[in-house]
Amino acid sequence: MAHLNLRDRDGVITREGLIFRVLGYTHPPNGCICDAEYALSELFKSENPKAFRGGGKQVFYKFYEDEGWKFIQKNFPQYLIFYEPLGKKVIGINFSDIALIRRPDEVLRKLLALEFKDGLLRAMQAVLELIIKHLGLQLHVFGVFGSLLHGFYHPSFSDIDLIVYGRSNLMQVRSLLQELYNNKSSGLSNEFEDDGSVRGKVWRFKNISPKEFVWHQKRKLIYGVFNDKASRRLIKVEFEPVKAWNEIHNEYHEIVRITWQGWVKAFMQIED
Repeated sequence: MAHLNLRDRDGVITREGLIFRVLGYTHPPNGCICDAEYALSELFKSENPKAFRGGGKQVFYKFYEDEGWKFIQKNFPQYLIFYEPLGKKVIGINFSDIALIRRPDEVLRKLLALEFKDGLLRAMQAVLELIIKHLGLQLHVFGVFGSLLHGFYHPSFSDIDLIVYGRSNLMQVRSLLQELYNNKSSGLSNEFEDDGSVRGKVWRFKNISPKEFVWHQKRKLIYGVFNDKASRRLIKVEFEPVKAWNEIHNEYHEIVRITWQGWVKAFMQIED
């Protein structure tokens, strides 16, 4: 198969019913590095109550933690591809094994073009119209990921997972979100305004405290909550950054070797 232009968070589906998410922008010439996201129920069932994905004729289960890595290693080793700079195999897919590609920007346009929209799609449209109205951005700089991308979201329970393509577009969106979060009448608030998202939960991280985690998540500005009056729901909204096509440079053949030496602890300040 000829080379395919894929980028971070594009969805690729195999003939068996495995759904992968393209990971990053540096890939070998005949395939792409991926993360295993979902599998048909005939292939995999999870004990995690959050893993079930329905909504259509088929049922999928989401992989959590290292479930996907272990499952692929044991059952589908053909989806481990050699990554030359590391000198080892990682989860990925050859272009010849891809049965279907779902591109987040294209799926978003199809969802918004539907004549009948359920409550979640109407809420998503309201959020996008709010952003676009203020910034004058075009719809093609946005996309969807997760269950919205693959069509097994739940109208009454799912979140709104959006992509913003391009650094300059992201900067504009983040600046606007800061203003909207400060305006209580906007309908949007910062998900991490307080520690409610982590309070009372088992904390597994060792090198960052819940307080530090909430501080970092809050300052990113990309995690919001939309007060949807139509459905009377507080819906989480995410604005994940992905590079625009003109920002992508595949460095695969420029990386000579990546060698595992151990952990490094560093104190740094990001200036740009």
